[in-house]
Amino acid sequence: QVQLVESGGGLVQAGGSLRLSCAASGRTFSRYAMGWFRQAPGKEREFVATIDWSGSATYYADSVKGRVTISRDNAKNTVYLQMNSLKPEDTAVYYCAADRIMYRIATTVSSYDYWGQGTQVTVSS
Repeated sequence: QVQLVESGGGLVQAGGSLRLSCAASGRTFSRYAMGWFRQAPGKEREFVATIDWSGSATYYADSVKGRVTISRDNAKNTVYLQMNSLKPEDTAVYYCAADRIMYRIATTVSSYDYWGQGTQVTVSS
């Protein structure tokens, strides 16, 4: 089992940047593929980005492609989400998640086994 704790959210103006971090407990972090999702008020949780266990494969939602970069540091048990050129529509609670199928590039909520508590990102216009 792995426990996930997100940090790095906050209030930023449109066009600004934020880097989210997700710290994982345990010694098996490198055995998980990792993903970032977000949920805006009144909306379903949606996929943002994912990365495989090694960091060699990534995939992004069309809505963030070119503005967001997912990365991981297995030595630090941490996955990151660098977000640039932020827009008001990026406002949401951002969640990181772990997938036990370490090679998989998954975009659905049901594919992930463990979730963090989320961190709020608010982008003002």
